[in-house]
Amino acid sequence: MPRYAQLVIGPAGSGKSTYCSKLADHCETIKRSVQVVNLDPAAEHFDYPVMADVRDLIQIDDAMEDTNLHFGPNGGLIFCMEYLANNFDWLREQLDEQEDDYIIFDCQIELYTHIPVMKQLVEKLQSWDFRVCAVFMLDAQFLVDAAKFVSGSLTALSTMVNLEIPHVNVLTKIDLLSTSAKKHIDRYLDPELSTLLLEEFQDKEFGPKFHSLNKAMAQLLDDFSLVHFVALDYTEEDSINDLLIHIDMTIQYGEDLEPKEMRDPIDPDENADTGGFDSGFE
Repeated sequence: MPRYAQLVIGPAGSGKSTYCSKLADHCETIKRSVQVVNLDPAAEHFDYPVMADVRDLIQIDDAMEDTNLHFGPNGGLIFCMEYLANNFDWLREQLDEQEDDYIIFDCQIELYTHIPVMKQLVEKLQSWDFRVCAVFMLDAQFLVDAAKFVSGSLTALSTMVNLEIPHVNVLTKIDLLSTSAKKHIDRYLDPELSTLLLEEFQDKEFGPKFHSLNKAMAQLLDDFSLVHFVALDYTEEDSINDLLIHIDMTIQYGEDLEPKEMRDPIDPDENADTGGFDSGFE
């Protein structure tokens, strides 16, 4: 039987840990078993229980305080993740200790775009018979202006290309938007970025190169219809459940489960004269 995994990734402050916490609470409410693994060596606080914590293997302070390495915060993070990549056996031992088949990985900031560790992690999980889905979180503040939203969409696209796995993009913190802003959220879930940029910059004075660059980036996303989003409102339980269903469908969760018996099996001696079939007629 395969196991299933979500890699929760996204820019800093996009709500990755909050999502892991809310999803863990939701699954507990619906009596569904999931486990969370922390892959952030700089994490300080969790609102959810962790099945495994990368800080038990390596901590960012270990890299920064080593007098031979002289790493800063960013270099320390990269060192920690590369150390994890060289010790994937530790992670497998942690995963094999649990019988749960659904694991959520709370991942570090933008390391999936800078170093190959996340790609290596995906390949390892797949070799361990995991079906993996990337859940890319984008803060609703990226809806403030069209250029920022295009930037976030391109980051999502870069992640999709780099990881090459089933991928779900999520607009988080929708509950923090104003009522008027929520009325226009649909245009960002399946966006026409060329139209958004035209509306944003048509009355502003920028050079032709600026307009050409933005148009080219938006057209790339529009032509291939590669980036779509699912809205997530933490104040609505249905919103969390709808996203979970969407992710389950993406990784085909539950398709290998045995169907439950809908009725008692037919007694072979019953209705023997009709071959086991009761026509309902006298």
